[in-house]
Amino acid sequence: MKYKKLLLPVMGVLIWALLYIVLPKANINTSKLISTEAQPGFYKVSTVYDGDTIAVDMDGRQEKVRFIGVDTPETHKPNSPVECFGKRASQFTTDLLSGKQVRLEPDPINQNRDRYQRLLRYVYTEDNQLVNAMLIRNGYGFAYLSFPFTKADEFRQYQVEARSQNKGLWAGECQIEDQNGRFKTNQL
Repeated sequence: MKYKKLLLPVMGVLIWALLYIVLPKANINTSKLISTEAQPGFYKVSTVYDGDTIAVDMDGRQEKVRFIGVDTPETHKPNSPVECFGKRASQFTTDLLSGKQVRLEPDPINQNRDRYQRLLRYVYTEDNQLVNAMLIRNGYGFAYLSFPFTKADEFRQYQVEARSQNKGLWAGECQIEDQNGRFKTNQL
């Protein structure tokens, strides 16, 4: 009976020792268990498709990445003509990111991929500038508020500022149409 009372505390100490002392020191290689798809990290930009879509080299495979919360005028959409300011938005993104390293960050309230199976990410330059916000602030794109994301209010404010300062596509060169809260420019 006396030994049974001691057995439980001794077992508890042994389990604690195993969990907190032995296992953390074990040299277990978990790198192959972690999916880069869900992890933020730095990746080289291999292709710029347009102002808001790039491809990165992710451990030897190409992944298309769609910028969360920003919509630039179209340049490469199948069966659609080029839209006003689309080429300039694409050129801005190309000049900024082509061949460079970017950090990708998922949004906790947004989905991981869109209907075209592109990763949805915030894209940061090597010096930690948020490209999604830069596009909106400089008038190369619109705040894309059709889906929930954590920076929606911030991006909405950047659009208000760019519009009031007549930056980029807000300067009067493009005809801008509000399609139920989603802005589009005229086709060229």
